This record gives sequence, C-alpha cells and structure tokens, in this order.
Amino acid sequence: MAQPSENQDAGRGVAVATAPRSERARRTGLALALFVAPWGFVVANAVYAWMTLHGGDDLTSRHALALAGTHPFAYRLGGLAAMVGSLLMVPAVLGAMRLVRVRAAWLGLIGGVLTIGAYISYFAMVLQSFTTTAMAQRGGPLTDYVAVLDATAHDPLAVWVIPLFILGNIVGTFLLGLALLRARAVPAWAAYGVMAWSVLHVAGLVVGSEIVEVTGAVLQGIGLAVVGLTLLHQSLPDSAATEAPRESLRK
Repeated sequence: MAQPSENQDAGRGVAVATAPRSERARRTGLALALFVAPWGFVVANAVYAWMTLHGGDDLTSRHALALAGTHPFAYRLGGLAAMVGSLLMVPAVLGAMRLVRVRAAWLGLIGGVLTIGAYISYFAMVLQSFTTTAMAQRGGPLTDYVAVLDATAHDPLAVWVIPLFILGNIVGTFLLGLALLRARAVPAWAAYGVMAWSVLHVAGLVVGSEIVEVTGAVLQGIGLAVVGLTLLHQSLPDSAATEAPRESLRK
C-alpha cells in the first residue's frame, strides 16, 4: 500500500494548523460584534429619550418632521447609532446562534432569523431619518413633505418592512434569549438580560416611558456581552480538533 509523500503530510499539517487559526479569527469577529452592536441601540434610545423629554415623538410623519426640526443633530446621531447597531447585529446574532446550535438548534434558528430580519429592516427604516431631517431643515411645504413620507412608508412593495421589524425585534429577540437559556450556553441571568429587551420595550410603549426602553437596551447589551465572552472561550469545533486523528488513520 502506497505511503503518503512528505509533501502530502506537510500539506495536511498546514491545513490542521490553519483551521484553528481561522476559527479563532471568526469567533473573535463575531464576539466583537456582540460587544458593540447592542450599544448602538442604547445610544439611539437614550438620544430619543432626551429629545422627547419635554414632549414630542416620531410616531407620525408630521411629528417626526417636528422632532427632527427641533433636534436635527440629535435626530441624525440617533439614526447613525441605530444603523451601526443594526449592521453589527447580523454577525452578533450569528455568533449567538453558534452557541445554541446543539441543544436549542430550532429555537435558536427561528429566533436568530427573525432577529436578523428585524434589524435589516430597521436599517432601512432608520435611513429615512436623514431624509426627514433634510426636509425639516430646508423648510417649505410641510404638507407635501408629510405626504411624501407617508407614501414611502405605505408603499405596497415596502409595507412589509415595519411588520417584520416589529415581529423580529420583539418575538425574535425573546426567542433567541430563550434559546440561550434552554441550551445553558450562558449564565441564566445573561439570557434573561437578552430577553429583557423585548419585555421592557413593550412595557415602555405601554407606560409611555423611554427610560424603561433604555434600561431594556442596557440589559440586552450586558447579556450579549456575556454571550461574546462565552463565544471567545468556546473550545474549537470537533471538525478542527479531530482533523489530525483522521489524517493519522490514512497513514
């Protein structure tokens, strides 16, 4: 039986050595997203709480124009923070899903997909805030501006974006935290912190307090930071760990 050449052995050795390094780089990137992403929403919610401290909201196009006209820089800053958070939530959720793919695979998959869909939708929604601010600062026909913003939000080809965001933001995030709890991937209090965002976000809307929503965002940030730390200290996957034994059997 032919023996593998030294070059073949060397090639397999490089593959085995490279696998742990690339895996570590991927885990580090996902963990960094988990550390940073939720704090974009802490900033966005805190800015919104400050802007509406003495009244006002962005629940209608007319109200949003008024709020953006009163606080143009803060309105844009909150939008930027929310967009960065939404962008980074995609790899962050993928990192959380890695921790639950064995003990809570389906729950993690459903929650993760809904959450990712929500924040992709939210990115699109928040991008409009810059248009709203530009309209408010330019001045002019307010009625026409309101009509344009309303038409954009209710376009039949884009009307699904807001319901998807609401579903994923509330239900998806809660299911992802529940998957972390069920899989015992992180301490229970960290999983409850992730789920707290959904509960306190709804509670804040009911009682009309932005402070409640900011608190939920902070708790989610702490919970996801623990998920990131857990991911960083996770052992290498079986495929990388068992590569060398499989190669030795071929000799």
